[in-house]
Amino acid sequence: MEIQGKVAVITGAGSGIGEAVCHELGKRNIKAIAMVDMNERVKEVAAEVEKESGVKAIPFIGDTTDAAFRKEVFDKMIADYGIPAIVVPAAGITRDRLAVRIDKETGKADIYPEDQFKLVLDVNLMAPVYWGLEMVARIAEDRAANGKKRWHPDEGISGSVIFIGSISSQGNKGQISYSATKAGIEGAASTLTAEGMFYGIRCGVIHPGFTDTAMVRAMGDEYIESNVIPFTQLRRLIRPQEIADAICFLISNSAVTGELWADAGWHPTP
Repeated sequence: MEIQGKVAVITGAGSGIGEAVCHELGKRNIKAIAMVDMNERVKEVAAEVEKESGVKAIPFIGDTTDAAFRKEVFDKMIADYGIPAIVVPAAGITRDRLAVRIDKETGKADIYPEDQFKLVLDVNLMAPVYWGLEMVARIAEDRAANGKKRWHPDEGISGSVIFIGSISSQGNKGQISYSATKAGIEGAASTLTAEGMFYGIRCGVIHPGFTDTAMVRAMGDEYIESNVIPFTQLRRLIRPQEIADAICFLISNSAVTGELWADAGWHPTP
């Protein structure tokens, strides 16, 4: 699938992997990018992308878990630029801690808070899936309006959804909620892969290793130096640009299906 001339929707576009993806798509002459984030900084990033590549980069500030906001973004992009053919829902959060801790004073068990688990599920699993489904729905409606039924290869690929997984989908100490959402993304993507091709839509998952983002840096230098760098073949954090390049590979190479591990050789230790 050609990236040039397409319309994309990227969430988490104000920083980290999402920001890097927007810059990379700009270099590949995409037509327009909806840059979605909760942080006002996304306006600055959008201006940088436009200045760098000349593509239209439109910032949208809002909560990715809000269905009305999601529909508003798609309505605006379709009205101004056409139906998005690329969706990369990169927004995500962590709420890390051990699943069960014993209070040293009382001897009572402290279980991971349910409200935190639900929050991580909403942001990292529910929201990405529904941003992907929104594109599928818009393409399906357009096909129906034009009397098209089952997609045929002669039409060319209609769209690509690339989900952000994680090496933590294999399980990682202190990440019970985060790991669960990233494993869930695998199942959702496999299902959407099977269903989406009826409309000519591909779906994939990239599993980044420890990438140099604010989310990873928040773990602290001591943790990174002790638990990440020694077990990473590159002996450094992965650059967001490296993940963005791999995502564009997944988008553009239609022969590639399923999951791509970009872990720089790091794997969870028991």
